[in-house]
Amino acid sequence: MRGIRLGDEAMNKQATTPPPMNGRDPSNLRGDPITGDRYFSKEFAQKEWDHLWTKIWHVAGRTAELEEAGDFVVHNFMKESVICVRQHDGSVKAFYNSCAHRGMRLVNESSSVDAFTCPYHGWKHGLDGVVEFAQDPEDFKQGSPCGKRKLKELRCEVWGGFVWYTMDDNAPSLHDYLYPMMEVYQRYAMDTAVRVAWYRIALNANWKFVTDNFSESYHTRTAHPQVPPWIDQDVDSARLEIWPNGLGRTVQPMRPSLTDRPEGGGNAMFEGELRKWGINPDSYESYEDFAIQGWKDLKAAKRKLWKEKGYLHYEHLNDEEITDSPHTVMFPNVTISYLPDNLVFFRSEPHPEDPEKCYFDLWCMAFPVEGQKEVESIMAGVRPLREVAECEHRDFDQGRGIPELAGQIVFQDMELAEGMQAGMHSRGYSDAYLSSQETKVRFFHEVLNDWIEGRKP
Repeated sequence: MRGIRLGDEAMNKQATTPPPMNGRDPSNLRGDPITGDRYFSKEFAQKEWDHLWTKIWHVAGRTAELEEAGDFVVHNFMKESVICVRQHDGSVKAFYNSCAHRGMRLVNESSSVDAFTCPYHGWKHGLDGVVEFAQDPEDFKQGSPCGKRKLKELRCEVWGGFVWYTMDDNAPSLHDYLYPMMEVYQRYAMDTAVRVAWYRIALNANWKFVTDNFSESYHTRTAHPQVPPWIDQDVDSARLEIWPNGLGRTVQPMRPSLTDRPEGGGNAMFEGELRKWGINPDSYESYEDFAIQGWKDLKAAKRKLWKEKGYLHYEHLNDEEITDSPHTVMFPNVTISYLPDNLVFFRSEPHPEDPEKCYFDLWCMAFPVEGQKEVESIMAGVRPLREVAECEHRDFDQGRGIPELAGQIVFQDMELAEGMQAGMHSRGYSDAYLSSQETKVRFFHEVLNDWIEGRKP
């Protein structure tokens, strides 16, 4: 049922990876209904906690936050809290943020320490989690806790400049969980990307709205009219791919759409990109040539000039990656947009009490280019090319909470969240009526059902 594959041309581009299924083909679906209750039912949310969130791999932070031994990040997820800390040998370990004495939270935010000292009774835990000091150690009839007790450790791995952990001792390796993403994106220098914008935004919507939204581009023409002039998301242009474990991507040519042409003619954004790489945009006889041949000429120019222009992260990219955008959903709640010069990390996480709320994370990252001091971050506007020190915690509040993002693509997405959440309560809604280009939306829910019902892929 889930074995229909893409054509030979698409498969040749990923010869070292298992061929994806066609993410535009509804015959790859069972047809599980997407009912409204899964967006607001506390019972369904509890099933997600029991069978999904405690089993998957989570992203705790960026390796750039863990440069020296003792540097650590705290990831609070629902009512759980995890510390990931750089060790003296350079590895990273993860521990539950719970004192080995009586469970007190040890730290509240990311920082750097020589040891984790409990604010309640002063127990000191080394970077390896082992208790190094306890007041009155001789007073414990069961023996001194020093060298004996330790923080409970979780499995932790690093990939792509991200620090990952899982609460499940029996979970597959990170490689197997994400397969074949490590192979698909092996040519991107992901660990060199600089996080230039960092937000956590409270939304009045279930976390699944975000994954639904990033699983299709059908809404782009309506919600993001600024996109078609520079990313071609026409129904027959983008390539949609899915893998059985719920991972999927939309590979979008970064060229003007031939359907949605700017009013008055011309295309300043693409013209500027061509000129930057030594191509005269006025040399094309038609808009079709400008868009299609210009896109091909841009590939050739980037391939020829990347080194002298300082775009060192282009070295291993193929002809598709050097100009296009594979927008990738990593089940269940992480989406990464890969662009030639940027990575954009999106994540939604459920509210610990209310299934009709979630937290939306936006990390805008840019690959360093020689001589650049600021970058266009795609989702958050122009930013200095340096790591931001702290996360901006905001309430969306119908847009009032993040006015600096107004007009950005991601802002327009968030504007839709409350309306979708409200619609899930309506007796007029029973299931989605999806186009073929929205196949990945139902596929996501079917894989989620597999996890909740014990059939995880």
